[in-house]
Order: sequence, then structure tokens, then C-alpha cells
Amino acid sequence: MRLATWNVNSLKARLPRVLDWLAAAQPDVLAMQETKLSDEAVPTLAFRELGYEVVHHGLGRWNGVAIASRVGAADVASGLGPAPDGWTDDGGRLIAATCAGVRVVSIYVPNGRVVGSEFYADKLAWLDRLAAWVAASADMAQPLALCGDFNVAPEEIDVWDSVAAHGGTHVSAPERERVALLREQGLVDIVRRFHPEEGFFTWWDYRAGHFHKNFGMRIDHVYVTPPLAARAVAAERDREARKPSSFEGIPSDHAPLVVDFAD
Repeated sequence: MRLATWNVNSLKARLPRVLDWLAAAQPDVLAMQETKLSDEAVPTLAFRELGYEVVHHGLGRWNGVAIASRVGAADVASGLGPAPDGWTDDGGRLIAATCAGVRVVSIYVPNGRVVGSEFYADKLAWLDRLAAWVAASADMAQPLALCGDFNVAPEEIDVWDSVAAHGGTHVSAPERERVALLREQGLVDIVRRFHPEEGFFTWWDYRAGHFHKNFGMRIDHVYVTPPLAARAVAAERDREARKPSSFEGIPSDHAPLVVDFAD
């Protein structure tokens, strides 16, 4: 299986680029984030013409997550809730489906904006609920991939400048501790296994020169259960998809990640 994840930063705006990339990269499954669409607005026919079915969870304009699969998408579920305390996640930030025997989960973690803000507190709370969801829903003995835009750079090597990065969000200790908890629960940061080097980023600001200077962060991740980690044979990010000239239309500020698993 070839599994990809990509924050497309508006599926409506990037649709030609996403479709061109799908035709070129040929993933079996593509998890997408920040589609910024309602469920009714998803261009399912365009994906179907390439052999993909799409499942989507979004409210329109903001957030939105999706899974495009050419190997089936069964047992679809969306959202983190309802939780025991009655909290329900309706922000369009998580969708799951079983694709060729692998439970694929596409997530879009809140940005957090500024450390200490209410948005930052909401981000930490959402990550806490994600860990609880993993504890309750993820069977570490079965193949599962939790992938998407985590909006957290787990280590110092995952950001070009931790001081300059978003006023401290994405790199703060509380955020990193919560992502580390996912690894403590048994999930494997499979991309790190193949790319332990500094400067392997997946996001670059649109400001002039940041992409070419590699002033970025590794905030997009694929975390997998041990049985799926044992099947991983390669992982890469596609910088070409981030270049303005490579595909039709304006690029997202994220590059897709691609992980290949043996059958």
C-alpha cells in the first residue's frame, strides 16, 4: 500500500494540483486536511474519474478532513466525540476509514496561534482528547495509521528556528509532550525512521524565500501501530508538489508525505 497525507490548504483552490499529483504519485490512499469544504461540496466525481472514492468530514470554509482511497473505505467514522464528559468534536478535524485492511485516520490538529491564548489552550485540550481517543479506539496489534497535520514539530531538528516559529506555538514543551504521549502509547513516527536528519520539513511559510531557504517545520506526520511499522519500506515528502511550477495552480504551503508499505 502507498499511503499519503497532505494538508491541501483548500481543496477547492488546489483541486487541479491535487488531481495532477494523484495521477503522478499514484497513492492507494490520500489523507487530506484543511479541505475548507462542507461534505456536500466535495468534488467526488473528479476523484472518481481517477478511481478514488472520497469520505469527508467538514463544515465548510474552515478545517475539513478527507480520505481518498482506491482500495476501499469502510467503517467510516468522524470526530473525537462524544466523550464521557459529554464533549463532542464537531470541528471537522478527524475522519477514519478502513482501507485494504488498514485503519486510516486523517487529523487536523488546531493551530494554537499564540502560546497562552485561548486557541492554544483549545489545541492542548484537543491533543489530550486525541490521546484518549487513541487509548480507547486504537488496537496496537492491528494495522492503523494516524496521519495528517499535527501542527507540532516534535523535536528541535524539526524546525529551522524554534524561537521564530509562530511565537512559540508548534514547538512549545506542552505541545511536544502531548505528541510524545502518542509514541508512548505505542504509535511509531514512521517517517522519522527513514529520515532522522535535520531539515526534513513538510511546511514552509508563503513568505518570499522561505521554501527555497528551507525555513520550515516538520509538522505533518504518519504515526502507525507496530504491525504496520513492520511493513514500512520507504517514506518521503514530495517537495515538487510544493513548487509553484511543478503542477497546475498555486501550491499549498505543505508538501505531501508518502509512505510505502509491503503487502
